[in-house]
Amino acid sequence: MASSVPNPQGAGLARNQLGRNLTYGLLEALGRAIVVGDYKTRPFPTEAELAKTHDVSRSVTREAVKMLTAKGLLGARPKQGTFVQPESNWNLFDTDVLRWLLERRSSISLLRQFNELRIAVEPQAAKLAATRATPPDVAAIGAGLHRMREAEVGRDDTLDADIAFHVAVLYASGNPFYAQFRDVVDTALRTSIRFTNRIAGRSASIDDHAAVHEAIAAGKPDQAEHAMRNLIDDVLVLIEQVVADDPA
Repeated sequence: MASSVPNPQGAGLARNQLGRNLTYGLLEALGRAIVVGDYKTRPFPTEAELAKTHDVSRSVTREAVKMLTAKGLLGARPKQGTFVQPESNWNLFDTDVLRWLLERRSSISLLRQFNELRIAVEPQAAKLAATRATPPDVAAIGAGLHRMREAEVGRDDTLDADIAFHVAVLYASGNPFYAQFRDVVDTALRTSIRFTNRIAGRSASIDDHAAVHEAIAAGKPDQAEHAMRNLIDDVLVLIEQVVADDPA
């Protein structure tokens, strides 16, 4: 993957900086450049200009532009050519777009919005899981909780363990739409968990996660919903504290 983005003067990444897969390397470089605002005050380059700047073929640039268009970042009009779409058109459920947005300096507001979405989805998923979860589903949630305990003593990865727990709850809901939310949760939680752990000075509460697991395992939907809501509420409180301290 590319490690930097084109600068405002239009200097691009050298071919060897794009990585082994030139199309995805260019996608990464251009996607980040769009999201951080490199093209706010200048036109998006033509395919010929991109090919020359990045020393890649026209077919590589064409494919990268096509992928960015599918993500809602780019559009095209006759005579006007390719242009950057308004941010309101970007596909926030695309994991690349979400990751690039979360890497921006202003990601705190997006983190708050993401956790507002979580609190609308995950408590209900936990409630459904308490009535629908199969024994393997409950075991998967328990495995995620076990991994979190192992991570506390350095025997697992804190982020991966926490994410495994939340994804297992989504699957246990028995609702395929919630299960499809897993990639968004995985992508955004990697930033959200790092942020909240740094602010709180500790990793996620094992007891709070255990309360969710116990309620689901016991078949107590209201209790499961309440426990998950409390868990995400704590994250939102931390975010609001940061926003209050630094509203800019």
